Amino acid sequence: MNAPRPDDATSAWAARRTHHWQDWPLDALLAAREASGVTVSLVVPARNEAATVGDVVSRVRERLVETARLLDEIVVIDSDSTDGTAQAAADAGAEVHAAAEIRPDLGWAPGKGEAMWKSLFVTRGDVLVFMDADLREWDTHFVPGLLGPLLTDPTVGLVKGFYERPLDVEGGGPYDGGRVTELVARPLLALAFPELAGLVQPLAGEWAVRRELFASLSVPTGYAVELAALVDTLRARGVDAIAQVDLGRRSHRHQALADLGAMATQILAAVARRTGEVGGVDTVGLRQFVRTEAGAVPHLRAVTVGERPPQRTVLAPEETA
Repeated sequence: MNAPRPDDATSAWAARRTHHWQDWPLDALLAAREASGVTVSLVVPARNEAATVGDVVSRVRERLVETARLLDEIVVIDSDSTDGTAQAAADAGAEVHAAAEIRPDLGWAPGKGEAMWKSLFVTRGDVLVFMDADLREWDTHFVPGLLGPLLTDPTVGLVKGFYERPLDVEGGGPYDGGRVTELVARPLLALAFPELAGLVQPLAGEWAVRRELFASLSVPTGYAVELAALVDTLRARGVDAIAQVDLGRRSHRHQALADLGAMATQILAAVARRTGEVGGVDTVGLRQFVRTEAGAVPHLRAVTVGERPPQRTVLAPEETA
């Protein structure tokens, strides 16, 4: 049997909407931002990343706020850290907010998506750039690279980054998206949303989006936020509202296998919600096993799979009184 050939529509999208960060010189982006009047916020969701968040903030602030003025603000959303993440970010020059203290009348849920959704209440940029806080091998060109399509093409609403990820895995390639991507997300997209199959790393933590678009989306509170945003943007605006940019090389801290199981559960739940297979479930009991002298012992893990409504539909505090 012959192997299937890449879908022509997917290949055509990739040819139109795949870029390299060097496609936009910084001076050209500064001119485009000035001409359009677009404001930009960098948002860094963080939990227990005191060892790396200060470097992320200080390097971006020096290069893209103090020198080039590409960013209007750098905001770190701290998700209940216990290791001094908030202080490290503040010392590096970021505006820091605890996720639980942003609109406390709306409650709080643990998770990356919650922090990103809450950021809409405390940022002012017309465009939001998201970066993970655990970056170890990276450079500040990530930010202008992600902004390139958004500042130069008004039809683009969301931009995903992709990069080489050095992984010590036999048979792995430089653009492997990670274990959850290759084992869960990519097969799900191939089955349910093949229009998105051209994305190199659909779960990449570095991405950018127009505020008005992100505020119109339902947001999973956990790790499914990136995939859900892609699917919902596809449905609302079509695949050409999405672009991707090669950012070069990136390294970060890898998750334990049991934690990846929880991430995979959240991604499966978000897709199932969007295909109508799962309703409004907020928590899933994930049974995992550990080896002891007595044999395999089950450990029941409560995985949050709830979602926040579109932020633009949420009433202001005075309207809820």
